[in-house]
Amino acid sequence: MNRRGEVAFVTGAYGFIGGHLTKRLLGDGAEVVVLKRDRPAHSLIVMDGDQDRCSVAQGELSDHQSLLRILNEYGVTTVFHLAAQAIVAVANRSPLSTFETNIRGTYNLLEAARLAPTVERIVVASSDKAYGQHEQLPYREDAKLQPTFPYDASKAAADLVARSYAETYGLPVAVTRLANVYGGGDFNFSRLVPETARAIHAGESPVIRSDGTPERDFIYAADAVAAYLTIADGLADPSNHGLSFNAGAGRPWPVLEMVATMLAAAGSELQPDVRGDGVPAGEIDRQYLDSTLIQERLGWEPAWSLTDGLAATWEWYERELPGVLEKSL
Repeated sequence: MNRRGEVAFVTGAYGFIGGHLTKRLLGDGAEVVVLKRDRPAHSLIVMDGDQDRCSVAQGELSDHQSLLRILNEYGVTTVFHLAAQAIVAVANRSPLSTFETNIRGTYNLLEAARLAPTVERIVVASSDKAYGQHEQLPYREDAKLQPTFPYDASKAAADLVARSYAETYGLPVAVTRLANVYGGGDFNFSRLVPETARAIHAGESPVIRSDGTPERDFIYAADAVAAYLTIADGLADPSNHGLSFNAGAGRPWPVLEMVATMLAAAGSELQPDVRGDGVPAGEIDRQYLDSTLIQERLGWEPAWSLTDGLAATWEWYERELPGVLEKSL
């Protein structure tokens, strides 16, 4: 895809998915503006040198005027809002900061986009967690958002706020509800895949903090990026404004099977160390998405199987993890 002439503003570019999205946008010829607040210890766009190819705008999502200035001064045409406090356990410990970032940050950015004349499309990242617990699966976009826990509630609120801007102000915005995304460059080692990779690298049995039965929908990072770009391009059609789109693999994977698949990809004979009993507090037992809407309406579907995706993921960690761990010492 040729994106020359497009000016993309990416919040969360220093995070895992944002780093992959930024790389793809640059590769497609877009001018990319990234929002920088903290100096992260590890970041994919810094490791790969992509930060040096971007315009780096210092600012925070809490500062509406700063966001408006960035959109206007750079002539931003496309906004990808991925910045969030994204760790469920952190949200449970610190709900206030999670709500401030995930909810307030979203409406500050949307209000700035409403006032910026160059903005043509906005994609806001929600999550499959916004649905909350449902007996009937898979989740479809018309299912109720009934979150229980702080992180889930923050993503549901941001989802509703984004769609209200489309309905009330005609803002060209759509929402992504992605499955769990995995791939190289995820440095949140409390998450299943990077934690498993670190354990394999250390020659230790990967620890499973549940009983191994909770099930999740997983998609590879390249498929997640393709979903974001497909949805952004779909906003050229006003009938897509205000819609939410699921993007997942269409089936759930038990945690234990996920870890076993990654061990196999690494050629490891280690066995998982199952230490949990049931589902961890603040987590949902079983989740997966129906992606029919984005497939039929926009033509997206996942290109990576779990086996191939985890193999590529392990190759990345096997190559990069020694340097990352050495830098952390």
